[in-house]
Amino acid sequence: MEGMEINGLPLHPLVVHAAVVFGPLAAVAALGYLVPRWRDYLRWPMVVLAVLATGAIVVAYLTGSNFLASKPELKTSPQVQEHQHRARLLLWTTLAFGVVALGAGWLHSRTGAVRVVIDVLLGILALAVVVLVVRTGDAGARAVWG
Repeated sequence: MEGMEINGLPLHPLVVHAAVVFGPLAAVAALGYLVPRWRDYLRWPMVVLAVLATGAIVVAYLTGSNFLASKPELKTSPQVQEHQHRARLLLWTTLAFGVVALGAGWLHSRTGAVRVVIDVLLGILALAVVVLVVRTGDAGARAVWG
C-alpha cells in the first residue's frame, strides 16, 4: 500500500480524525440504544455510526501501518510502539463492537437472554471503544508532539 498520501501529506494523520469522531459517536449511540425507550429511535443511527466507526478505525490502522513502514527510524521509539500497541487493541475491539452493533440491529426485537447478552456485550464494547480511542489518540499525539 505505497503512496498513501494526499498532496505529499501522509494519509494517516488526516484519516485519524474520522476515527476520533465516529468511534465515540458510535459508542454513545450504542449506549443510548441500551435505554429501552430510546432503542427504536437509535437502532439505525447506531448501526450506521458503528459501520462508519469501524471503517474509519480500520483505515486509520492500515494507514498508520503504512506510515510506519515508510519511516523505519520510528519503529524503535517507545512512544510509537505504545501507540501501535493501543491501535491494535482499538482495531480488534472496534471490529468486535461493529459485529455486536450490527447483531443488535439485526436482532432488534429479541427479548430475554439474547437481549441481555447483546446489551451487556454492546455496553462493554462501547465503553472500551471510547477509552481506547482516547488512549490511542493520546499515545499518538505524545509520539508526535512529545
